[in-house]
Amino acid sequence: METDLGRRRLLVSATALAGVSAFSPLKALAQAKRPGDGEPFSFDALVAHARSLAQKPFSAPPKRYEELLNDLGYEAFMGVHTREDAALWADDDTPVTVEFFHLDQNARDPIDIHVVEDGRSRRLAYDADMFRYEDPELGDRLPDDLGFSGFRLVDRSGEELEWLAFKGASYFRSPGGLNQYGLSARGVSIDTGYGEDEAFPRFSAYWLVKPAPGDEVITICALLEGEHVTGAYRMHVSRPGNVIMDIESRLFQRDAVQRLGIAPLTSMFWFSETNARRGVDWRPEIHDSDGLAMATGHGERIWRALSNPPRVQYSAFQDENPQGFGLLQRDRAFDHYQDPEVGFEDRPSLWVEPKGDWGAGHVGLLELPTDEEVYDNINAFWVPQDKATAGHEWQFDYRLHWCGDEPYPPGLAQVVSTRTGRAGGPGTYKDQSVLARKFVIDFAGDTLDRLTEDAEPEPVVTATHGRIGNPYVQHVEDTGRWRVIFDWKGELPPDDTPVELRARLGHNDRVLTETWMYAYYPQALPRRLSDNDDATGAS
Repeated sequence: METDLGRRRLLVSATALAGVSAFSPLKALAQAKRPGDGEPFSFDALVAHARSLAQKPFSAPPKRYEELLNDLGYEAFMGVHTREDAALWADDDTPVTVEFFHLDQNARDPIDIHVVEDGRSRRLAYDADMFRYEDPELGDRLPDDLGFSGFRLVDRSGEELEWLAFKGASYFRSPGGLNQYGLSARGVSIDTGYGEDEAFPRFSAYWLVKPAPGDEVITICALLEGEHVTGAYRMHVSRPGNVIMDIESRLFQRDAVQRLGIAPLTSMFWFSETNARRGVDWRPEIHDSDGLAMATGHGERIWRALSNPPRVQYSAFQDENPQGFGLLQRDRAFDHYQDPEVGFEDRPSLWVEPKGDWGAGHVGLLELPTDEEVYDNINAFWVPQDKATAGHEWQFDYRLHWCGDEPYPPGLAQVVSTRTGRAGGPGTYKDQSVLARKFVIDFAGDTLDRLTEDAEPEPVVTATHGRIGNPYVQHVEDTGRWRVIFDWKGELPPDDTPVELRARLGHNDRVLTETWMYAYYPQALPRRLSDNDDATGAS
């Protein structure tokens, strides 16, 4: 199982509260000190401390050991392990032990780790002897005060199951019930999609609450610090098969931001059957997630097939009080990936389940172009409608499901695959514009299985630009799937925008499937116009 959080590199391009806790402003300031060694710890005290930090100028952590950390890359990281006897709770009756990461090339700022026992906080001191090194010379080079960069929870069952790992900025990952790492989550995202303006607040300190004997839930509290925002998080983590995280977040803004991302998810999509790049890589598909699923506040279920766009693409799906959203890996067939070493078919899906009313806003999807699998180029998050201005306070509570299948499947048939190709058919391809495109979407589920032989579903297909040609359905009897097939034709959209496509199946005014969505870029196709094409490429 791949356990490294440093392998991937990033392609960087609610409800507002009058007060998030029971503290009055004066009382909050009086109790704003961070809980220290031997002192009582409470989440309310951490919230008060985060609020008080937002009223002060941001102070970035000092740079340390730059030259040394430049040498501690992926291979070095994978050769360092917490000694078994140095793991936290190694000799206790807890469902997990805790192993530690030290600083490296991808995580350069040390964090504080505390243990909470009997209600009091105790800071863990970094010690290089806590680790064993596959390269002994590396251990000799590391300074005594290098520091922790993160930690992971390891199941005590002896099956080498990991629950969760935190490392770098506010990132954390879980292998979920399929025991394979893939996509990541973050505490918060700031101006994601705005290039160099994007900021990465970090969890600067953690408090690990020691569970009572027999308790199957681990509680982790974290302090968030950044140039634009501070925050306090409380996370209750369990593993009843899948990994479940119940998260309480309290955020305090130092200054305004353009895009505040709540419950952000980060993944990788290079190519699939939708946009297969023959000959670029020997494998048929390479992705950690193949779609963004959404359960809207008004009850619609949406599947937005992911793409690897020719340029940065941001999509906003307006909603109010969403029921849930997530980046999912629906394609679970090994034959579609053919790579036993990395196990794309076992990459977890991650579903965000809001608790309470999140108000108006949108689910944001940022897709960045990539030509390698080592880059995380997909981001999804909730953006509240209220302006993220200085002094604003926010509360968002939610549950994360690290799972194989989405936890609350709709009572509708779901999208199984998305394929594209040349418009037209055999013998007519040359008569089509090179910009025209055929789309083939497969749906499967009980609502379609229950149809009688004479009750053929009807396709509903729309496009923001151009026109839809010859939409029809086909029952693929060998698989039980129903297939929607159509051609898109038309002129190029203005301003280099994509064509937004939607499709679903219904019968007698009854919706049978979730809504399929896709962003198509005819501008990115090769311009080899035949004599039958006009100057615009319209057909």
